[in-house]
Amino acid sequence: MKIVSKRGRGRPRAFDREHALDQAMRLFWNRGFEGTSMTDLTEAMAMSPSSLYAAFGDKEALYKAAVDQYLQGPGSYMGRALAREGPARPVFARMLAEAARELSDISQPAGCMVALGATHCAPQSQGVQDFLRERRRQSLQLLAERVPPAELPQGVTPEQMASFVMAVLQGMSVQARDGANEAQLLAMGQLALAGWPEFAPGPAKAGLDGGKQS
Repeated sequence: MKIVSKRGRGRPRAFDREHALDQAMRLFWNRGFEGTSMTDLTEAMAMSPSSLYAAFGDKEALYKAAVDQYLQGPGSYMGRALAREGPARPVFARMLAEAARELSDISQPAGCMVALGATHCAPQSQGVQDFLRERRRQSLQLLAERVPPAELPQGVTPEQMASFVMAVLQGMSVQARDGANEAQLLAMGQLALAGWPEFAPGPAKAGLDGGKQS
């Protein structure tokens, strides 16, 4: 969407809000919240400080908008996978495969923006940490809701399985940031999938591509 903003007394200047937000997203994704300065942002977004504040608010507000942009774009692999019908095991297999591909995509910053964006922040950035924590909590809830209790062994809850899968995804994200490629991340997912209870009801054991293994 094209938006026209005024900069001082000069002529109105048109800018692409989505493109500017995408530039901010990539910068935050690569450097984290505190590792990204306002100067970095204004240069990457080709905006003056006053125009940036007028369009997006302060740095924290811009960061939150950038995270939501990420979750609707490169980070949407979880939502896409969980929307598929069928037993949870092959759905989770597909999600791990898509995560391995997205987290290691060399055309974008490595790893997950939500997992890596603000693990350690100064006290004044507590709002950012709380925001990311809430986004991770929402992801955990989506994972738990996708696992019917009947597909789990006695004593294992959907919440426990969701926490396990989330831990795997976060580990894959760190490994991707350290240089792991798609094949290496797929191997991690394969090992995680092997931990799915063998006696859980449902179809034959699924591989990372969501298909059946003999």
